[in-house]
Amino acid sequence: MRVRCTAALLAVLLLLTGCSGDGGGGESRDGRITLRFQSLAWQQESVEVNKELVAEWNAAHPDVRVEYVQGSWDSVHDQLLTSFEGGEAPDIIHDASDDLADFAYGGYLADLTELLPRRLKADIPQRTWDTVTFGDGVYGVPFLQEPRVLIANATWLREAGVRVPTPGDPWTWAEFRAVTRQLSGDGKYGVAWPLKEPVSATLNLSLSAGGRLFHRGADGKVTVRFEEADAVLPRTVHDQVTTDRSASPTTLGSGGSDTLPGFFGGRYAMVPLGFSYRQQIVQQAPEGFDWQVLPAPAGADGLAQGVSPQTLSIAEDSPHKKEAAAFVDFLLRPENMVRLALGDWMLPTGTEALKDPALHTAEHGWATGTALAAHLRSAPAQAVRGYPEWKDKVATPAFQEYYSGAIGLEELRDRLEEDGNLVLARYQR
Repeated sequence: MRVRCTAALLAVLLLLTGCSGDGGGGESRDGRITLRFQSLAWQQESVEVNKELVAEWNAAHPDVRVEYVQGSWDSVHDQLLTSFEGGEAPDIIHDASDDLADFAYGGYLADLTELLPRRLKADIPQRTWDTVTFGDGVYGVPFLQEPRVLIANATWLREAGVRVPTPGDPWTWAEFRAVTRQLSGDGKYGVAWPLKEPVSATLNLSLSAGGRLFHRGADGKVTVRFEEADAVLPRTVHDQVTTDRSASPTTLGSGGSDTLPGFFGGRYAMVPLGFSYRQQIVQQAPEGFDWQVLPAPAGADGLAQGVSPQTLSIAEDSPHKKEAAAFVDFLLRPENMVRLALGDWMLPTGTEALKDPALHTAEHGWATGTALAAHLRSAPAQAVRGYPEWKDKVATPAFQEYYSGAIGLEELRDRLEEDGNLVLARYQR
């Protein structure tokens, strides 16, 4: 009997002190709420901005304190899955839209449809909200996005006399291939493709040519169809490497950062990279190195390309969802969204933030990147169940072998479709 009474008393005390046992926010004896915000910011500027904003919120909201928790992009999916299953999830979760589908369908994330204020809903375009919409719910707020651009050796292009593309007059994929041939020779290459992770880059850039790859039928099921539009970018890369010898074969297995020493050393004229790589270039480029940002080539659908924005979500188990949504709204006010974007060297998703003069300067290519914002779309694989397995087991090795010349286009198509659809079918029974 004494044990039961003690247990009952302990349970009452836990309720009174707000110690619910989960990893989310709690409520103290004086009624103050504490929310845990797990951020994946990693660059020094970005971490500083996030911590500054948390401090500003806490100073203005003494009854709702936010605790900053540092996470890591390298392990976020497994870490979140463990925390969700163990009841230890933070209240506010920083992630990327292409990582949300399983968590959303699994019931781990709160539907934000009725939690977000009208201002925030209206500020972000619907095409961007599509990246976080799963079924009938919205499971994150997309706030930072990163187009893929060409980082070019400006001196090399000027001396070669090639036409320099702009967002208003970009290269076509055919013109891009011709330019890289013109820039190559004497052991130097017109372009270095860092394709250690080839699938995302291939699918997202293929949108410009009209490539979709994933097709949803009337029954709601998704199948892979590798059509002519899907082949434009893969064929370009393959031919640059194996036929034209205008792309370095050695960088196909490299990450973006791995190509920078060769770029600075004059081995490659251009490198396709995410927009945020500009920070590394500013920090690492030799003194006097003249570089510029160019838009990625355009196809039948213009400059369209897929993105998976960074997101802020709220855990379904959080006992203080309204307060968490209020903090998200504060964090993503236009002036704060600009601060976050500048800290991460990325673009904000909000239309008001995109108007900020700091994002329209020629310095470091900001204006070029901002001009691409209107062309960004939801990544093709955004809501495809089974995509991670398809990517790892089927698409990654198939694209790697095709780009290196080990297999041809028909073999690539067969593997993506036949092997790929077997994988996706298991997730759609």
